[in-house]
Amino acid sequence: MKKFLLLFCYVFVLSCSQEKQNLNFLETALNSTDPKIKRVMDSIANYQVQIRYTQINRRNDSVLFTDYDFQVNDSMYFYPASTAKFPTAVLALEQLNKIDSLSMQTKYYIEGDTIESTFKKDISEIFAVSDNLANNRLIEFLSFDSINKNLKRKGISPVRIAHRLGYHSEDLKTKPLIIYLNDSTTGITKPFLDKIPEKLNLTNITKGLGYFEDGELITSPFDFSRKNYYPISAQHNLLKRVIFPQNFKENERFNLSSEQRNYLLSTMHTVPREVGYDSKTYYDGYCKFFLYGDTKENIPDHIQIYNKVGFAYGTLTDCAYIKDTQKNIEFLLTATILVNKNGIFNDDTYEYDEIGIPFLAQLGREIYQQEVSRN
Repeated sequence: MKKFLLLFCYVFVLSCSQEKQNLNFLETALNSTDPKIKRVMDSIANYQVQIRYTQINRRNDSVLFTDYDFQVNDSMYFYPASTAKFPTAVLALEQLNKIDSLSMQTKYYIEGDTIESTFKKDISEIFAVSDNLANNRLIEFLSFDSINKNLKRKGISPVRIAHRLGYHSEDLKTKPLIIYLNDSTTGITKPFLDKIPEKLNLTNITKGLGYFEDGELITSPFDFSRKNYYPISAQHNLLKRVIFPQNFKENERFNLSSEQRNYLLSTMHTVPREVGYDSKTYYDGYCKFFLYGDTKENIPDHIQIYNKVGFAYGTLTDCAYIKDTQKNIEFLLTATILVNKNGIFNDDTYEYDEIGIPFLAQLGREIYQQEVSRN
């Protein structure tokens, strides 16, 4: 009888423990009393937060996703900033497979420019330090229309990539690439003429109280209707296809060779110091907001963060697959937050370091700790 009672108690305690572990980790994280989370959640209407967290379970050869959302809404606009470089990098690799004479190592430069690069180097710079010029070179290679059509074909929508980054040129015509085919010959790509982007009709497409333009304060909301549009759902779906292609139909996957995919994954989690950047300026958390964005400590080797961040106009976004090889845990997390207390855009007065990055870093830590504790 005692053995039976002990067994019953053990099963009861175990079932209660498992029941607790099945809680929505995102909900628990956002209810944290940590001030980095609490100050945002206590004034949530001010920050336009959207989050999607995916719990990952493996059963034999299958990978199972369970998504949890907070305020995710494709119709609620936020500026994606450099997260839009992620699809550009992936599609550039795929495009290389369609042209026999080109590879990741191919050297080239943009007509009218003097900077020589390779596709491999550009992709590394996009993820290591979020380089704008590297992204824009790949835009000239692909064209906006091609990027948008190919994403839609893969089932990644809604999305609209419509402008270069760092400067918002209204030039709809891409510039030719001068490509080194071998030591003695070059080739020139044909320019593309993109369609005029239509104005976006979304909630919160105008933001704030005013903005600076050419040094002058304009006292009306800032209009984002001609900007890039890349919502949380699209970002998360792209990341899933890159990390777990086997979970998708063949026509929904990216056509990458093993070499290309391995290189892409490597660049996504490589920190700047590992590819030659000054670690004081470009510390490990510089482009890794979750877990480490608010510290300048080195990220341990056993924690691998495959991600793409964006920060501009007061909006911070990170889209990441986080993996701990020691503790054997993994999860996906995409989040965005707007930190612009004075409501003025283009004044470079945003609370990135005070509020935005600490919130994202702690959000990552809260979910990570729960992942460590679950079966």
